[in-house]
Amino acid sequence: MNESLGQVITGKVIDQNEKSFFIQKDGVTYRLDKTPTMSTYEMGDEVEGFAYVGMNKDFMLTQDIPAVQVGRYSWGIVTESRKDLGVFVNIGLPKEIVVSLDDLPTVKQLWPKKGDKLMVAIRVDSKDRMWGTLADEEMFHSLARKGDETLKNQNISGVAFRLKLIGTYILTEDYMLGFIHPSERKDEPRLGELVNGRVIGVRPDGILNVSLMPRAFEAIDDDAAMLLAILERTRTGSFPYTDKSDPDEIRERFGISKGQFKRALGNLMKQRMIVQEDGETKLVVKQDEG
Repeated sequence: MNESLGQVITGKVIDQNEKSFFIQKDGVTYRLDKTPTMSTYEMGDEVEGFAYVGMNKDFMLTQDIPAVQVGRYSWGIVTESRKDLGVFVNIGLPKEIVVSLDDLPTVKQLWPKKGDKLMVAIRVDSKDRMWGTLADEEMFHSLARKGDETLKNQNISGVAFRLKLIGTYILTEDYMLGFIHPSERKDEPRLGELVNGRVIGVRPDGILNVSLMPRAFEAIDDDAAMLLAILERTRTGSFPYTDKSDPDEIRERFGISKGQFKRALGNLMKQRMIVQEDGETKLVVKQDEG
């Protein structure tokens, strides 16, 4: 097992060609690809870089040091998932690392999707394969700062990092911990999903109680609910009326004034339930990528 993988190391230049330097450390040779901005090295020079396994399973060195390393946690971005393997995470290397399915939720619908964020470190196995390992709850607690009552009713965003039967824990963009009870959400967030909510309380330990449900004035009213129901019953999920339509046509079709119609459309657009395109109002289709 190569114990230098996933870490910053210093080795000596033992050879070079037009494209690469060859760096040796503890009898292992790494290839450092040349770039236009790279310093020029001579035989015997010491070179620092991050050791990893390349696309062809050869040992590589890069001077673009990723924040994610062995024993060092940072955010990575999910690029894809494979149900037989796990999820691939970009940590800034030419090759993604994989978070094993063994470390992911049992329910695959709760797996991270492309664009989600995971806080990971690197684990190297006996076959020199580099894996992503998820930060545990203790790590998130060590990163977080306490919230206070001044945050109550404030809008916040955070990444879901722990999914439990009692609810979901998130780390906010301001590095505070939040808890979402199942009664305060419509759907359970995925691991790594960025959610937007509001603070409804602050626990004595500084953890924020968060709701993903709309405020009362944000909830859709009867007119908006009627328009939504009509759209859902259409074959195409759309109708040829927008906030630019004729008031008489709107009243004839929907039985409400244009002012009511525009307010209802605005409400649905704010909730990201509809869009207006090409003279039509259309339902927003939430595709299941899992």
